Parts: sequence; structure tokens; C-alpha cells
Amino acid sequence: MEKESGKVLMIDDDEDVLLAAKLLLKKNGHHVIIEKNPKKIPFLLNNDTYDVILLDMNFSKDITSGKEGFYWLSQIKEKDPNAVVILITAFGDVEMAVRALKEGATDFVLKPWQNEKLLATISTAIKLKNTYKEVDKLKKAKKQLEEDINQPFKDIIGKSASIKKVFDLIDKVAKTDANVLILGENGTGKELIARAIHQRSLRHDSSFVGVDMGAITETLFESELFGHKKGSFTDAKEDRAGRFELANSGTLFLDEIGNLSLPLQSKLLTAIQNREVTRIGSNKSVPVDIRLVSATNMHVHEMVNEGSFRQDLLYRINTVEINLPPLRERLEDIPLLATHFLDKYSKKYRKEIHGLSEEAIMTLRKYPWPGNIRELQHAIERAIIMSDNPKLEPDDFFFLSQSKSVSSAENYSDNLNLDEVEKSLIQKAINIHDGNISKAANELGLTRASLYRRLEKHGL
Repeated sequence: MEKESGKVLMIDDDEDVLLAAKLLLKKNGHHVIIEKNPKKIPFLLNNDTYDVILLDMNFSKDITSGKEGFYWLSQIKEKDPNAVVILITAFGDVEMAVRALKEGATDFVLKPWQNEKLLATISTAIKLKNTYKEVDKLKKAKKQLEEDINQPFKDIIGKSASIKKVFDLIDKVAKTDANVLILGENGTGKELIARAIHQRSLRHDSSFVGVDMGAITETLFESELFGHKKGSFTDAKEDRAGRFELANSGTLFLDEIGNLSLPLQSKLLTAIQNREVTRIGSNKSVPVDIRLVSATNMHVHEMVNEGSFRQDLLYRINTVEINLPPLRERLEDIPLLATHFLDKYSKKYRKEIHGLSEEAIMTLRKYPWPGNIRELQHAIERAIIMSDNPKLEPDDFFFLSQSKSVSSAENYSDNLNLDEVEKSLIQKAINIHDGNISKAANELGLTRASLYRRLEKHGL
């Protein structure tokens, strides 16, 4: 039998017994701690952990009754219910040893012991301890998994009012089967929202299947979404289920749905209306039961007015509409997001970077983030790779200033109404400085009184 080695604590008032056991166990690969005084057991347990504890039943003050042994066994088990305790007892104490097994001891050895018997007993006990450790590890992993599952919107980071509105909408719509349309700029996290809806829905045990509609060519559209039969076209070497079938009883996420041409919109609408698909090369329709979640960064309502998006398809996909705010409208979430990405990438690149300075946070909050959360994520990753600082500083984000003026100009190029631009700039300054009027006024080059007048004027 393969012998296990481990850390063994032995308590016995006979010094010769202790030394003999230590010599034997060390020779066989165990790390051994010996102690004559049982009163030191609490100290030893508080300062270290042991795979096996060898405990004498009788000490000098209580030579034959075993009372001290029972007392210290109870103390050890109270401190660590998974402690593996082997009792050391004389031949005449076997009845006491059996009683001790009922009270939590793992095994017992008789004095004088046979070396091979002692080593085998300890090896078996160490295996049992390793099993306890594994069970404990699995319990902790299960608990963590349950906490992660029960933690609402674990992957969606933010506490701003605008993102809380999104959370409220998800809560209201998730348990229904209503079709959802998620609108938002690139990089705002539309797929995360779609996954959150699925995870909190009644379909969470079934598949979440995503499709990037912008990446599907006209010729592959039907094959990708509806499937095909073997031989139905040149590269159709086997039967293949489409995304609708794969998502059956689950959620189908159609990302960038605004990129579809009108003919493809028509085919998609037919499948959604009939709740069935027909594979290319087959005459047999397949019923599908899906929950549809769609997303786009395009202005689909304007596209309907322009005739580039079907109104009847829009009605089908947006029973409930969720508008994701751009990052520039949730500046108070930037520190949370930045810290999240810093933790992620400092571990990935094994960099000892602990946090961002206040100045660095201010730099991030002043930047308009045209690429939203995705751009922030890449910025933090790049800064961590290049930085030699213990904390990220403004200089670590020098590359943002190179595009800031262009981004800022783009922000307001489509709105030339001076009042609206002024209102937007004031709101941004207030957000950057967490409502501090003095700092916001200084940022805008105004006096506090002037800023108050403008706040009143714009109803802010």
C-alpha cells in the first residue's frame, strides 16, 4: 500500500515514547511535532494545522481513567470538527478507545505499538484528512458558485442611476417571454445585458445562442440561422442545425440586427412569426420555441422612417426596449469599472499594480469615451502592460489625450444648439466632480454664482 506523508502532532507525557515515535515517523517522510504538556494543545491548534493528531489517553495526573484523554479529544474536535485524531492507549484501555471512537476519534493504536501497524494507521488517517480537505474545498466552491449565481448582475458593473434603471428593466422583463430589443452604442455591453436576461429567465437551464448578424453574409444567412441538409449546396457535407434550432427552449440573441438587408429581414420575420424554420434542402419545417433578444447600435426607429428597416419586424422584436447609456453618461461608474479591469489585467500580466491614483481617475472621467466600456477596458489593459508604477497615474493614459480633442469635437458636432451644448457641458462637469459646485465651476471657467444661474436656467 502506498504510504501518505503529512504533518503529525503527537502529545504524550512519556518523553521516550515521543522521541521513538518522532524518529520512526521522520524516517518515513512525515513532519513531526511532539509535545509533553497537553495544556499546550489550544496554542498548537491556533498556530498551525495538522494532518493527524496522535493523542495519549492518560497523562501523569490521571494515569488510568482516560478522563484527560476524553477532555482533550473534545477540545480538539470542538476547535476543528474535521481533525483526524488517533488515540494512543494501553491494551487494557480498549473499551475506552471504542468509546472515544464514538466521540469523534478516528482510530487507536496500542502501546507498545508495532511500527508497521502505526505507519499504516497514520497513512490511512492522512488519506482520510485529504478527503476531508477535498470535501471542504468542494463545499467552498459550491458556496462561491451559489453566491455568484445569486449575485444580481454580477458581470454588469455600476451603481449609477442610469445603469440601475437598466437593472430594474431586466428584473421586470426577465421572467417573461417578451422579446427584448437592446439599443446602445458600440462597447456599452449589450451582450452582457442579453446574458443577464437569459440567466434570470425561466429558460436559464437551456441554451443561450448568440449570432452576430453583422458578420453573416447574404449567402450564409439561411444556413446559419435555419440550418441545411447534407448536399443542399457545395460545402454542405453533413446535416447541420441552424441557430434557431440550437436555441430551442432557450434564448436566441441576434446582435447587430440593424445590419440586415431588407430581404434578410423578411426571412427573419417569417421565422419569428411562424415559430418554425425549414433547413435548406428540406421541405419539412421544424417548430422552435425560443425567447428572442436582439441588439443594435443603429437608430432603428429612424431607419423605419427611412424605409431601411421593416416596421413589422421592429414591432416583433421590441416588445420591451432597453436603452443602454453610453459611458460618458455614467461617469460615476468609471472608478468601479477601472478597478475591475485593473484587477483582471494585473493578474493576467503578473504586474504588482494596486489601484489608480485620484488624478488618474480624474483623467479617465474627463475623457469622453467614444468606444465606451470596451475602450476603457483596452485603455486599462494597455496602461498595465506599459506601466512601471505601483499605482496607475495620469501619465499611464497619455495616449487618451491624443484623441481627446477629436472625440470631444465629434461629441457635439451633430448638435449646434448653444443652449443644449452648454447644458451638456455643465452636466458633464457636475458628473466629473460628483456634484461639487466649486470644482465644476472652476473646470468650466465660471464663478460659483454664474454656475448656479446656469443650473437654474437649464433646470439642472
